[in-house]
Amino acid sequence: MATRTRDLTTQKRPRRIRSRATSALSPLVVSSLKPHEVDLTVSALVCPTCRTWVPISAPHSARPKLVPHHTEKAGTEDPIRCPGSHRLVTINLTPDQWFRRLEEGLTQTAGRRSTRVIRKPKTGATPAVMQIVGGTIDDKTARKLDEAHVRGCSVCSVKDDKGNLRAADITFRCTDGRRLAQLAAHTKRLAPARRKAQMEDEDWNDRRAWGLRLLHEQQWQSVSESVADADLRRVRDTLAALIQMLNPRKADAPQLTEWERADLMSAITLLAIEEEQLTR
Repeated sequence: MATRTRDLTTQKRPRRIRSRATSALSPLVVSSLKPHEVDLTVSALVCPTCRTWVPISAPHSARPKLVPHHTEKAGTEDPIRCPGSHRLVTINLTPDQWFRRLEEGLTQTAGRRSTRVIRKPKTGATPAVMQIVGGTIDDKTARKLDEAHVRGCSVCSVKDDKGNLRAADITFRCTDGRRLAQLAAHTKRLAPARRKAQMEDEDWNDRRAWGLRLLHEQQWQSVSESVADADLRRVRDTLAALIQMLNPRKADAPQLTEWERADLMSAITLLAIEEEQLTR
């Protein structure tokens, strides 16, 4: 009897993990996590520290926690425990509420358009005002604009000894006056190059038009004979058909009225003139 009691008291008994250790991290609230990172059907979630699925110990108790786990593969010697072990979990959702949130997220994801990245084109350097306006007006127009501004602006105009108005020095002119003066000087400086480029463009356009006209004539000469033969053959065929309608070979053919005969004679006369012109 004593031997039997000793055997019963010394055997190894299976025990559950009853650790009182608690992580120093703040408790995890299930509602604050993404629905696809939680599975309340098996009481598990994705640990925010190591991003691995970890079971929840005692999910129906007063203080559910994440079970102890490490970040290495299974079977690794001296594994490093994840800091998220024993972290408290606040389960404030029922399985039905979690599943409803998961279905809503899947519906929104399925109906979302593809997020294709469209890169913006690279913008170049913005040209100066003189470069923009200088290409649209010539030196004469810029000079006339400057003179008109001087006549109408009391700041930009001064009187000489004879009482005539003239442009003041550029340092004493208003903002618009300085811009117009700079524009006139800029266009005057670029006028020779602009006229030269304009003459070169006109010369190039003339030579291009002459070359196209010569090419057209050469192409037409290569096909003019065949086109003339086709036109002559068409006129002769049409003329023969009209003459046959005017003088039918069959005796029982319908007779033409005077108006129809006159129309045929006019058409035959025009075709005969055209045939004569083509055979010259």
